[in-house]
Order: sequence, then C-alpha cells, then structure tokens
Amino acid sequence: MVFRNFYVQVIVRVALLTVTIFLFVNLFYSESYTFTKILLGAVFAIQLHYLFRYLNKSNREIIGFLKTIQYEDFSHTYSQHNTGSSMDELYRQFNDVIRKFREIRAEKEAQHQYLKTIVQHVGIGIITFDKKGEIQIMNAAARRLLGVGHLKNVNQLKSVSEDLINCIRELRTGGRDLIKIETDEEDDIQLAVYAIELSLRGEEFKLISLQNIQSELEEKEMEAWQNLIRVLTHEIMNSVTPISSLAATVETELDDFLENDGDASNIDNDSVEDIHLAVKTIHNRSDSLIKFVSDFRNMTRVKHPELEENQIEDVLNHVLSLLKNDISESGIKLDLNVEPNDLKFIIDKEQIEQVLINLVKNAIQALVENDDDGKTDKTLKIKAWPGENNGANITIEDNGPGIEEDALKKIFIPFFTTKKHGSGIGLSLSKQIMRNHHGSISVKSALNVGTEFLLKFSQ
Repeated sequence: MVFRNFYVQVIVRVALLTVTIFLFVNLFYSESYTFTKILLGAVFAIQLHYLFRYLNKSNREIIGFLKTIQYEDFSHTYSQHNTGSSMDELYRQFNDVIRKFREIRAEKEAQHQYLKTIVQHVGIGIITFDKKGEIQIMNAAARRLLGVGHLKNVNQLKSVSEDLINCIRELRTGGRDLIKIETDEEDDIQLAVYAIELSLRGEEFKLISLQNIQSELEEKEMEAWQNLIRVLTHEIMNSVTPISSLAATVETELDDFLENDGDASNIDNDSVEDIHLAVKTIHNRSDSLIKFVSDFRNMTRVKHPELEENQIEDVLNHVLSLLKNDISESGIKLDLNVEPNDLKFIIDKEQIEQVLINLVKNAIQALVENDDDGKTDKTLKIKAWPGENNGANITIEDNGPGIEEDALKKIFIPFFTTKKHGSGIGLSLSKQIMRNHHGSISVKSALNVGTEFLLKFSQ
C-alpha cells in the first residue's frame, strides 16, 4: 500500500509533467502569446523541481537519520500523519530504530552504573589510568588505603609514596610487588600491588589493584615466630637437659666425696669412668648446641647475590659432577634434560649451586632410604625449560618414599627436618636464596610415589 502510494504520486507527477511538455510544444509552434509560453515554461520548471524534490525527500530524511545515529542524538523523533504515505512508513521505521537505540543506551548506562557501584564498594583498591597518567577510575577503597581524595593524575600520589608511583608505572601485566606506606598513625600499611595492562579502542590503559595485607603478614609473622620458637626450644632443650642432668650428677658425687674428706687419690676407677663419661657427654652435647647456634647464625648472614649470566646446563653438569660418586654408588639412574641446550639464567652461581646440591643430596638420600635390597628402580630426573618473562624453571624429581602431608607443610621452616641426622637448615636456606634472586621454590610429593622440587627464576 505504501509503495503503491509512492508509485501513484510519481505517476501523477510524471503525467502532469508530460501534459505540460505537450502543451508547451504545441504552443511553441503556434501563434499564441509569448506570455502564455513563458507561463507554461515556468509551470514546467516548477513541476520538474517538485518532482526531483519529492524523489530526493526520502534520501534527505535517511541522511538526517544517519547523522542522528552518528551524533547519538536519540532525542529526535519523526512526526507521522497516518496518511498511509511512504514517508509515514519511513518515519515509523526511523522512530522504531531510534527507540531501540534509546533502550540500548539506557541498558548500557544501567550496566555502567551497576559496575561502577560494584567497583566503588569492592574492598580491594582499584585505579585505572592511561599513558599520560590520567586517572579514569579510583574507587573508595583505593582512596581510603592511600589516604587521598579525588585525584586526576597518578603523579599526585607522590605525596603518598614515590616508591608506589615507580611501582605502578613499571609493573607489567601479571606483575606484583609489595610496597610499604608510612602513615601518620602508628601502624604502617603493607600494600600488595598487582597490575594488568588493557587496550580499549586503540588506547592503552593500566589497571592497578591495591590490597592491605598488613594483618595477614602479621599473622604469618606470628605463626613463623611460634614455629621457630618451638623448634629452637626443642633443639635447645634436647641439648641443655642432658647437660644439666649430668652436671648435677657429677656435682652430687663430688660433693659427697668432699664432705667425707675424701682424698682424690682414693677415687676408684668406676667413679672416674662415670665422671669421664658424664664430662664427655656434656662436651658432645655442648658441641651440638654450638653447631646449632652456628647454623642459625648462618641463616641470618646470607649475602646479597652477585648476579651474572650462566648457562643452566653448565651449572647442572658442575653440580652433578660433584655428586657423581654418590649417584653412582647408590645405583641411581640419572635423567638430565635441558631444553633448549643454550638456556641461560641470571644468578649468583655459588649460591644457586648450593641450592641445587642440597636438593640433589636430599633426593639421593630419599632414594637410598627407599632402597629395598637393591630391587627398587631408583630414578633422579632433572629438567630445565624456559619460564615466564624470559625466566627459567628447574625441577628435581625422585621416585623415593615421598613426604607426609603434615611434614610437607613445615618443610621450609628453619630447623625442621624429617631426617635422623639433619639440621633442618638446607631447605629454609635454599628458600631464602631463591627469594633473594626474586625467584621461588616449591615442592609437591606423594607417599610411595616420589617428590618434586620446582625452582622458578625470573629475569
């Protein structure tokens, strides 16, 4: 019906135009007045103008509608006269599209406000900014943690901490760091800072999350102190108790001898042997206690690593050459795999070799303990491969007896050991060395399956 109306309008206008042309041609060759010819020519021009205007009206309306979409001006509406004309149908469609865009915009705005409300009320501090440092989002938690109001640029955080500014600018996706913020109050704030880089419509942004972990650190610190005190107390009491008991026994015997005006030359051999054994035991336990204190002191004196580039395969081969006899005599099958062969990492060679020697020795001892009359297939696997951010990973795996779950949780605690003659220093010292290298050490184990230590190095 609409298109029929449009066609009727065009046909009528073309017909009128044709009639006008016909009359004009007849008058042109007749002797009629010039004024009549001019008038008829003007009518022809007017009809032609209105025909083109009618035909272009829909194009002009479509162009106007597209500009409305382009500039997101959805407040405009097109009036309809319900005449059944093609323009009424076009306007109806335009209004439907504009109404749909209004609904989409309203839904989008509602979602934006919803997410904005969530971001503002989340307990973790969130800051987003562009390359110039201009802040787009800074939620209430971030302002509360940093003790600031509304900021426009991250550089304004210099008044809070320059270390924080450097940290959030240098961190890349997946990066994290710990920053200590000094406050006017007695308690300082320890912030865990995480970064994610984003790209939106060709612009680069960075999202920073901030979390105060001071209470968690204090809890872990207290737990570590309690574990350390428990171990120290156990070790010290193991040495001091027999020393005190034997010293009291010797003192009692000597007191009795002196009270009876005894002559030292009259002491029988049995008494001398008892006294000698007691003194010897005191001496041995004292040496053990001195070694324990010495080991504890060494843990607090790990020097700062002197970093240089080394090939992993060379370092591993050197460590294995030092332990070649132990591996061979124990009948252990060694599997070394470094991919690629020229894989490198930046380390303090002496310190990392100390870590590797300790881990390989532990694996050898575990395999020897699990030896069932030589029937056990003892295997030691060492593997190295590239890690994240141009780093490297090394695993040391054995198929020994494994470690119980309770012991596995305490394995890196200083002086904790599952060995009969172990000091409990090696793994805790190894963890400290890896932390100084900005790396990590972790372990997984299953009883009667084996144990695997993972060393992660980052550049």
